[in-house]
Formats: sequence, structure tokens, C-alpha cells
Amino acid sequence: MTHPAEAQAQHPVRPARPIRLYRHVLSGHCHRVELMLHLLDLPYETIDIDLLAGEHKQPAFLAMNHFGQIPVIDDDGRVIADSNAILTYLATRYDTRGTWLPRDAVAAAKVQRWLSVAAGDLAFGPAAARVVVVFQRPVDASAMIERATLLLSRTETYLAAPQATRFLAGDTPTIADVACYAYLAHAPEGNVSLAPYPAVRAWLARVAALPRFVPMVSTACGLNAA
Repeated sequence: MTHPAEAQAQHPVRPARPIRLYRHVLSGHCHRVELMLHLLDLPYETIDIDLLAGEHKQPAFLAMNHFGQIPVIDDDGRVIADSNAILTYLATRYDTRGTWLPRDAVAAAKVQRWLSVAAGDLAFGPAAARVVVVFQRPVDASAMIERATLLLSRTETYLAAPQATRFLAGDTPTIADVACYAYLAHAPEGNVSLAPYPAVRAWLARVAALPRFVPMVSTACGLNAA
């Protein structure tokens, strides 16, 4: 007799209609969600939000996310904001095997650790440094670059350790890898070099080799300007 949980795993849940993704094409936070949608092979459609025109601060958008931030998804009336929250939602709802967000307490905690990194050191380091360059902000990015370098050094040590796993939270990919990929892969756009970090670059290559992987749009700026 098939256990109900096994039956569910054999018959993946699918959206009733394509998921709507409100995004900006140059946002790494939005790329996290779009990458997860691809990795889970879920149908979706994109709605581009004009950040320069302040569309994300207009009443229609604020009704979906009162913080006025992208990305936001609408899954058949279920509106979810915040990239990491969306990753958690998509993995919990549509990955019935529990591989992208493990059910085991210790494994789930390892994933959450990196989600915290994505919302902290990553956001205020390489992501912030990239924003300064890509969007030509008149801001001194030296502290952001220093924070990015420290994060990369620590991640390099973690990934190069003898007991290191192939991915951030284990030997199989999870939403931790999805959350951290884009801004580390595109760190050179914010004048942060990846050259000193071979273990980080090897991990980035493993993520990029996943089935259904889609890259984020690159910009010819920072160290990529040449």
C-alpha cells in the first residue's frame, strides 16, 4: 500500500495557472525567484516593474507589498513578497520530495543559516556594491566592497574545508544556493573580484550546471567593463 506522502511525491503539485512574477530584470533578488521557478519547472509569467519611475511605490503595487519592494509573486491569488520568503513558499508547496528545503530539522537549519547570510552580509556587501555601480548611485562603496571581500573569504574557507559539501547546505542543491548565487556570481559588476576564491568559483559553476538553470542578465560595468 502506498503511503499518502509517497503518493504526493509521485504526483507533483502544479500551479492552477502560471505564477505571476513582479520583477526587475537586473535585480538579483528577482533572479532568485525566477531561477527557482525554472529549477522546479513551474509555469510563470513576468511583469516588469519600472523602479526608476517609482512604480513600486504606487498604490497598486503597495497593495501587494506594503514595503514597496520587488520581487512579488501571485500564485492564483496567493500573494507572497520577499525573495527568501518566496523561495521558501515555492519549495514547500511545489517540491513534494523536500529536496530544495529539507524537512529534517538540522538540514533545514543549515539552509536557514545561508538565507540569513543572503539577507545580511550578501545584501549589504556584494549586492549593495553592485547596485552602486549598475544604477550609478553617488555613494562611496568602499565599505560595501570590504564587507563583500570578507564574505567571500569566509565562504571560500567554508567551501574549501576538508569536510566541505558540494553545495552550501549539503551535497545536493537547496534554496540556500539559489538565494546566494546571483549576487556572488555578479560581484565583479560591483568591483569585487572573484579571482582569489577558486572554491567559490567552483561552487558557482556547480550551480550554473544544474538542469534548467537560467543566468541573470550581465551588465558591462565594474570589473566587467572591459
